[in-house]
Amino acid sequence: MHVAVDISLYPLNGDYVPPIKDFIDRLHAQAGLSVVTNAMSTQVRGDYDTVMAALTVEMRHTLTGPDRAVFVLKVLGGTVTSPED
Repeated sequence: MHVAVDISLYPLNGDYVPPIKDFIDRLHAQAGLSVVTNAMSTQVRGDYDTVMAALTVEMRHTLTGPDRAVFVLKVLGGTVTSPED
C-alpha cells in the first residue's frame, strides 16, 4: 500500500530554517521516497513501510537534537501512488 504523508516541522527556536532544511535533506537521501516541498509543508510518498521507517529514523534524529521541535503529520493511505508508479 502506498501512502502520502504531509509533514510540517516547527523548531521551537529563533533560528528555525536550518533544522527544517536538514530534516528535508535527510528525507531526500532516503531510498524509495518521493519528497516534495512547498512553503507550508513537505509531502513524502511511497510504500507505507518504507515511508514510516524513514520518518521514524529522521524524526527521532530531529527530536533527540539540542532543540525542541513539533511535528504535525497528516497521513493519506489507500490507493495513493507515487509519481514514479
